[in-house]
Amino acid sequence: MADNKNLGDDLNNMIDDTKNNTTDFTDSTQQKTDAFSEDAKRSAHDIESDVNAVSKDGKNIALIAHLTLIGWIIAFVMNNNTKSEFGSFYIRQVLGLGLCGLVLSFIPLLGWIVSLLILVLWIMSLIGALNGEKKLTPVLGEYFQDWFKSL
Repeated sequence: MADNKNLGDDLNNMIDDTKNNTTDFTDSTQQKTDAFSEDAKRSAHDIESDVNAVSKDGKNIALIAHLTLIGWIIAFVMNNNTKSEFGSFYIRQVLGLGLCGLVLSFIPLLGWIVSLLILVLWIMSLIGALNGEKKLTPVLGEYFQDWFKSL
């Protein structure tokens, strides 16, 4: 009978030890989970900051590309350093508009009308860049993206 009592006491002691170990394990796991969660939140915030910085750079490049030929060249050089998809999109659009305007301006009378149309398309492109939207130039925008895809 005494053996049964010792066996019961041993079993109770083992159960208590298991409960204590489980509590310690749970506390340790919770601390590690909290630390991991904080690290994940910090990493997500850092990534969000990086994405915002890159998208802001792309928007700046797109806007600079709309400012004369010198602005386009500056945007082109800036984009070679950071390669922004948004910036590249508008570099191609503005290059296409500029070349169309240049080539078609040599046609007397019709050149003036086409130059006005190019100005309107340029303003539409500028507004799209200001809004942070990729807006293709009507009619020719897809061609510009295809023809100048290496930029």
